[in-house]
Amino acid sequence: MASDGEGFNADHFHDLFAREASSFWFQGRNDILSWVIQRFLGSPERFLEIGCGTGFVLSRLKHDFPLTRFTGSELFDRGLTFARRRVPDVELLQIDARALPYSAEFNGIGAFDVLEHIAEDERVLSEIHRALRPGGHAVLSVPQHPALWSLADDIACHQRRYRRGELEEKLRRAGFKVVLSSSFVTILLPMMFAVRRSGRNRRALEKDPAAEHRMPALVSNALRATMTAELALMRLGVRFPAGGSRLVVARKPL
Repeated sequence: MASDGEGFNADHFHDLFAREASSFWFQGRNDILSWVIQRFLGSPERFLEIGCGTGFVLSRLKHDFPLTRFTGSELFDRGLTFARRRVPDVELLQIDARALPYSAEFNGIGAFDVLEHIAEDERVLSEIHRALRPGGHAVLSVPQHPALWSLADDIACHQRRYRRGELEEKLRRAGFKVVLSSSFVTILLPMMFAVRRSGRNRRALEKDPAAEHRMPALVSNALRATMTAELALMRLGVRFPAGGSRLVVARKPL
């Protein structure tokens, strides 16, 4: 069984469950993930989400890909308690991503803002490679730019923010071929940098660890529109060199 201190504070699941559906970032990321899975995997037969948390991503993917057999894995049983409420018809298992009990099982595996919590991220990538069928795809998102490190990363129990090209190189070492790499949350990057450097923001986080995600609906809707615009450009083939997050798709060779 997992305990606090293993890359995440399990007490955060309750707050995540309460705010994900109204957060521009979680909503916008779901839009991007659904598009990129359809773009590279079509309608996969089997898909594993590593670190499924409260099931927010799984609930969207289950809706968008009704023919896919999904499995959600999570280190913390407390997260699975919430996930079972969101996706009661999805297989949910308590699994350590550093030791996946699979070999050539899945067409697709996703880890969405999970790797940054794990010290042994390259070990996890090797496990993903083993668990994928030949020709299968890994879909990954991570926070990037170490210069953006702030108290918010400490609160989230991050091990790192990825440098540009770092995740892609680690994937290649694990045996993958990178087929897509792009930043997102690009339009908001200057604002994000200013907020992360703000003493006022630090004081707010010290009082309320979820302060960055608490905002009026009007503001959240405006920020969501920027992520919708980024997705529209990505659909047209635009790849952003910088942004608060990185999206990478990598294929296991046949």
